[in-house]
Amino acid sequence: MDTELARTFLKIVETGSFVEAAGRLHLTQSTVSARVRRLEEQLGMPLFERRADGVVLTAAGRQFQRHAVLLVRTVERAQQDVGIAGGFHAVLTVGGRMGLWEGLLSRWLADFVTQAPEIAIRALAGLEEDLMQALAEGRADVAVMYVPQARPGLVIEKLLEEQLVMVSTSPAPSTRLAQDYVYVDWGPEFYAWQSRVLPVSSAARVSVSIGTLGLRHVLARGGCGYFPLRLVSEAIRSGQLHRVPDTPEFRLPAYLCFSQTDERTHLARVIQAIRATAAAIGKSDT
Repeated sequence: MDTELARTFLKIVETGSFVEAAGRLHLTQSTVSARVRRLEEQLGMPLFERRADGVVLTAAGRQFQRHAVLLVRTVERAQQDVGIAGGFHAVLTVGGRMGLWEGLLSRWLADFVTQAPEIAIRALAGLEEDLMQALAEGRADVAVMYVPQARPGLVIEKLLEEQLVMVSTSPAPSTRLAQDYVYVDWGPEFYAWQSRVLPVSSAARVSVSIGTLGLRHVLARGGCGYFPLRLVSEAIRSGQLHRVPDTPEFRLPAYLCFSQTDERTHLARVIQAIRATAAAIGKSDT
């Protein structure tokens, strides 16, 4: 299918008008109409219902919309990859949890672009579900996350173990932690553990799914929460945060995930460099 047909379709959806879409695309209205007719002929269904105030999608049009978005996005990514690859030996996409980018993958990236200037890197941040989908669809070559899902052909290896500690902006935090406690969703095992040893998550006023978001909130508005020691060590040294005494710690493993069948040399270099960065961080924390 000609992607220009899909682009034209999406522009009509965006504007709600053949005339407006033609103006945005710098085409004549007859050209836009002809493209829609071709698209409808290829799909065998009408995509738009014409009304006095513009056009609306038919049921078939609504179904096609998500495919059109994916089609255009895929072609644009392919064009970009090919263009970048023209000046490099390889283009690799590395995904990771936002908290794992901060202090870990960001450090790896800074070193790797110097060590391997011939390799272009795409950085992808997301939650586990997004990262697993990116690996499955080939949009990511390697990803680092806390709770991966086992899938055929996917290598999952333990990369490091986070030390989650309770920290507070108060030098003498209240014993009633629920008053200012920020609950961070570090996964089901953390939730189950905390429910046993520190049952305050249900009373937390603020709950977040991204650790760095929770940390920024605590630093900006005050409060306490569980965060990886490597992320808060600098704030502890500067006096912005304080370890809460007599609170238990939680160990949270992070995993490196990549395809078992992908034997590209450049990918192996990326994986080995990530391992080396994680090992170096582990030594510095001990």
